[in-house]
Amino acid sequence: MSSVLYDAQGPRAKRRNVVFTAVFLVALAALLWWVFSTLNDKGQLEWFLWKPFFTSGEPWSTYIWPGLQNTLKAAALSVVIALPLGAVFGIARLSDHAWIRVPAGIVVEFFRAIPVLVLMIFGLALFAEYTNVSSDDRPLYAVVTGLVLYNASVLAEIVRAGILSLPKGQAEGAMAIGLRKNQLMRLILLPQAVTAMLPAIVSQLVVIVKDTALGGAVLTFPELLASANTMSGYYGANVIASLTVVSVLFIALNFALTSFASWLEARLRRSKRSTGAVLGAEDVEELNAAEVGGSSGPKVP
Repeated sequence: MSSVLYDAQGPRAKRRNVVFTAVFLVALAALLWWVFSTLNDKGQLEWFLWKPFFTSGEPWSTYIWPGLQNTLKAAALSVVIALPLGAVFGIARLSDHAWIRVPAGIVVEFFRAIPVLVLMIFGLALFAEYTNVSSDDRPLYAVVTGLVLYNASVLAEIVRAGILSLPKGQAEGAMAIGLRKNQLMRLILLPQAVTAMLPAIVSQLVVIVKDTALGGAVLTFPELLASANTMSGYYGANVIASLTVVSVLFIALNFALTSFASWLEARLRRSKRSTGAVLGAEDVEELNAAEVGGSSGPKVP
């Protein structure tokens, strides 16, 4: 049975897909068996290497939990700062005024082109030379600075692309009924663009969570991965076990983030289904009156 999107597979195509699936499953099983046998030959599957994670709370309370707290703290601070900053620069790049659009574009392109690790190292040196931040807090400040500067630039491009992806008729229709630019952006474009941008924004938030590990590898920031390295040195040669536990935690954390984003995206899509209402001239006059009365938010250039 065919549809307007694709042609139904014939007998030959079905047999080919079954063969490809079987070959893939066999190759995957062979790969897993090779990994298992290699780890077993190297003694990495011995129970005493994994025992501390299942029979004692010391590794969790001493290393894993503090490292996870530092990872979440750095990621949360970076997200809270980078999201609004990226939105501001993304909207600024769409401004009709060159004196706003050009500097915003230069800032975005500059920080987007620099590796986030370089920004972290630069931030650490900056806080050491020109601020009174204690040596214990400098790694956190440096990690957050690097993550904010880089990811805000990337998020600015996501916001700009999301707004530009909307049909031009949306803006033209809004301007035709008398909405001003700030009303157009706040009431028409941004609410629609948020749903379209959400998958890309969540992907960048996952990157923020993972990039906190760079601070532990270079800046001695005691995040989750750094705690695994310290823990493996304390308990002996259980590097594989420590990194496996940390990897599972990262996977669970990012899966929870993406699951929440999927739920939020579905909810936004349901709430934005058209009700058939039409914005009339009286509604526009009320909006303009509210703006004049001082109830409007900050204007978009």
